[in-house]
Amino acid sequence: MGIVLALAAALLYGSSDFSGGVAARRLGPLRVSLIGCVVATVLGWAALGVVGGPGPSVHAVAWGLASGVAGGAGTLMLYRGLARGQMSVVGPVSAVGAAVVPVVAGVALGERPGLLAVAGVLVSLPAIVLVAASGSVRGRLGGGLFDGLAAGLAFGILFIGLAQAGRNDGLWPVASEQAGTLLVTLAIAVKSRQPLRVPVRAAGLPALAGVTGMAATVAYFYATHFSMLAVAAVLVSLYPGF
Repeated sequence: MGIVLALAAALLYGSSDFSGGVAARRLGPLRVSLIGCVVATVLGWAALGVVGGPGPSVHAVAWGLASGVAGGAGTLMLYRGLARGQMSVVGPVSAVGAAVVPVVAGVALGERPGLLAVAGVLVSLPAIVLVAASGSVRGRLGGGLFDGLAAGLAFGILFIGLAQAGRNDGLWPVASEQAGTLLVTLAIAVKSRQPLRVPVRAAGLPALAGVTGMAATVAYFYATHFSMLAVAAVLVSLYPGF
């Protein structure tokens, strides 16, 4: 079940990043991130109300907020890289960081994957890198490459945080993560003083990025209930393939 949920999260994250990256080329990364965050936060808290469950713990909310701050920063960096760099390179570079950081953290926290799982991780990491070879690379990649690396580090922290939030607090970690993402995005938007008005017709792709990103986060969160962090994070990091 954990493998299925992690692969579903990879599909959804891939869809979210593609639609968000395309929209960022037209509207700018900050506008797209803000719209996506608002939509995802509304859906996250609505899902929390529907699912119900126990009340929140400080542990779950704290890890959720920390994940959200990292996720918000990572999303902005990724969209900026996709908007000004090569999508076929920026996405895979971010995915490698998103995979390596949780693998190291999982081992440090005491996870000991079996031989087959280790073999899968060792195969998946270079596979993520090789996804970049499927697209043509033209022009200078410096800025986009840096954005991809920074986004990968942030997403790795996001994956670790959601896994550490635990499974006994319902969807409170996810709702808190979405709130943290929205807060950091709003703070950056206020500080930037950029005009953020977006025509209603142009809000479709950013909203779609928020919906699929929210669904991906829920799928990954539940995947960590059934799989080790090192395995779930690597599978989710296959998202550039989609």
